[in-house]
Amino acid sequence: MRIVALAGGIGGARFLRGLLAAVGPQDEITVIGNTGDDIHLYGLKVCPDLDTVMYTLGGGINEEQGWGRTDETWSIKAEMKEYGVGPEWFGLGDRDFATHLVRSQMLTAGYSLSQVTEALCVRWKPGVRLLPMSDDRVETHVRITDEQGTRAIHFQEYWVKLHAAVDAEAIIPVGADTAKPAPGVLEAIAEADVILFPPSNPVVSIGTILAVPGIREAVAAAPAPVVGLSPIIGGAPVRGMADKVLAAVGVEATAEAVALNYGAALIDGWLVDTADEDAVATVEAAGIACRAVPLLMTDVEATAEMARAALTLAEQVRK
Repeated sequence: MRIVALAGGIGGARFLRGLLAAVGPQDEITVIGNTGDDIHLYGLKVCPDLDTVMYTLGGGINEEQGWGRTDETWSIKAEMKEYGVGPEWFGLGDRDFATHLVRSQMLTAGYSLSQVTEALCVRWKPGVRLLPMSDDRVETHVRITDEQGTRAIHFQEYWVKLHAAVDAEAIIPVGADTAKPAPGVLEAIAEADVILFPPSNPVVSIGTILAVPGIREAVAAAPAPVVGLSPIIGGAPVRGMADKVLAAVGVEATAEAVALNYGAALIDGWLVDTADEDAVATVEAAGIACRAVPLLMTDVEATAEMARAALTLAEQVRK
C-alpha cells in the first residue's frame, strides 16, 4: 500500500508515528511536509515542521515539548544573547543548530530543499519518504492589528512570541502562489492508494500545502480515497491555537466546520472524535463519509488505532 500524508509539525508527526505502527513493513509512506512555517534566523534556514517530523520519527524529539531535540543544551542561544542578537523568543538549542547549519550550508552550495531533506533523513531514518511541499521559499504571514497598527508578521512571531493572543485578521502564505510542488510530490499523490490529512492545523499546515499551485488539484483528481482526521474535539483544538487561524478564514472551530471547509470535492472521508458524534450527520449530508472514533493521541497504540480507523474508512469510500 502506498500512503501519502500531508502533514504539519507536532500533531502531524505524532499521527505519523501511529501510522507507522499501524501498517506493515511492505507499505510505503510519503509525507508531504509543510514549509510555510520556515523562517530564517541567525542567517540559517529553519524548517520547524520538516524537522519535527524527522526528529519524532527518528527518535530524537523532545517528547514533552513535541518540538526540538531531546537532551538539548542552550549554550549558543546564551552566547547570542550576550552579543545582543535575537530573537530571544525563538528557541534553537545547540543540537538543533547543527541541523540548520548543515541545511543552510547545503542550500548555499546549490542543493535544493528536497535534496537537503533527503540527506538529513539519512541520519534520522524516519521510516517514511519526507518531501517538502515545495523547494521554493514560502512563508506564512499573519495580518494583525495591535498598538503598532495594522501589520503583517511572520507566523512564527504570531504563534511563538505572541501566543496568538491578538486576533488574526488574515493568513497569507507569501510566495505560495508562484511556488512549484517539489519533485516527487505530484507523482506521489497520483500514485497513492490512500491519501491522509492528519490532525494538523487545517489553515497554516495542510492549508498552506494545498495553497501551492497543483497540489490541491492533484489531491482532488487523485483516484485514491482521501480521508482526514479532525484536529478539533469538542469545539476546541486538541493542541495549539488553531481556533485563532480558523477564525481568520471564517471557519468555526468545530469538527464539522473543518470538514465542510475542505469540502466533498477534496475529501471523501472524515473522522471525528466520539465527543463530536453529533457532527456525523452534518458531514455526511455534505457528501463526506464520516465516522466517530477516539481521536486523542494519548500514546502510540491509541494513535495507531486512529490510523487504522482512517485506513478502514478509506477502504469503505474507495472510488
